[in-house]
Amino acid sequence: MYRTEELVQALNVRDLTDPAQGPHAMQLLIADLRQALDNPREVRHHPLVPVEHNYEHLGYPRDAITRDARYTRYVSETCMLRSHTTAMIPPALKNATPDVTLLCPGLVYRRDTVDRLHTGTPHQLDVWRISNAEEPLEDLIHTVVTTLLPGKRYRTIDAQHPYTTHGKQIDVEHDGEWVEIAECGRAARHVVKHHPHGLAMGLGLDRILMLRKGIPDIRLLRNPHPRISTQMLDLTEYRPISRHPAAIRDVSIIANDEEDAETLGDRIRALVPEDVVEEIEILSETPSEQLPPHVQQRLETKRGQKNVLIRVTMRAPERTLTDRETNEIRDRLLQGLRPTAP
Repeated sequence: MYRTEELVQALNVRDLTDPAQGPHAMQLLIADLRQALDNPREVRHHPLVPVEHNYEHLGYPRDAITRDARYTRYVSETCMLRSHTTAMIPPALKNATPDVTLLCPGLVYRRDTVDRLHTGTPHQLDVWRISNAEEPLEDLIHTVVTTLLPGKRYRTIDAQHPYTTHGKQIDVEHDGEWVEIAECGRAARHVVKHHPHGLAMGLGLDRILMLRKGIPDIRLLRNPHPRISTQMLDLTEYRPISRHPAAIRDVSIIANDEEDAETLGDRIRALVPEDVVEEIEILSETPSEQLPPHVQQRLETKRGQKNVLIRVTMRAPERTLTDRETNEIRDRLLQGLRPTAP
């Protein structure tokens, strides 16, 4: 469960989709899409949601791995920080009328890997089309992709989601590679219930904005440096500022067997400012019983633990980090990444 200070810190993260928290290019994406869709209605809810809205009402089974406390930010047994904006859909459908397109933007809270494309608090946008007559899913996909990423080639591949049937994943081509930007499908009957027909789509707004503007690092979306922040007010191509050298430190720690890149990444974010750590990479994992006896003794390992070698890449977008700073960060990680209580 979240401690009070962790909850306060999470709720104080700025929601870039919310005009009340200041202007940002992400809001322009939503505005463009609002103009392109039929009868749009924007819905916003507080990020603290009932667990049943985030999981049960959307059809997630009780044993779904995503419900594990390692990946879900529970506040109590019945309340959590939403892990997707789809958690806004069950209550929104209660007041929805046919022939409406629900737009549900906002922050979501996850435990995720640390690299240039991921953050523990990404922005999402759910787009659900509720209609009296069955409408083509392909039309919604085409409208969304061509509006948000004009000129990009896209494809769909089959995918499964608890809240859709005939599910699809949407990828766009970027620099010769396919990049996932959304998931979609026909809204499942157990979700839409009394509504005749529905189409469901969930979009990753951070990644879409990065592709639209050519932004290489997700941390730049929030960077306060004036030469960067002023570029986050429109949808024109991002102009890189001078690049500073990366500092790399390898950290060897003892972790519990169930810890992975996502949970370790979340713990690292709590120890080090996110605008400094560019990427973490797990180089190796060795179960404690496979370590030499003298190493087991020196590290005071226990059964159910492992030795993890982590490569931490640090880079501040607007300046060069000093050796002293990076060594202090390394030492802080060595001290703070001790095994959590089982």
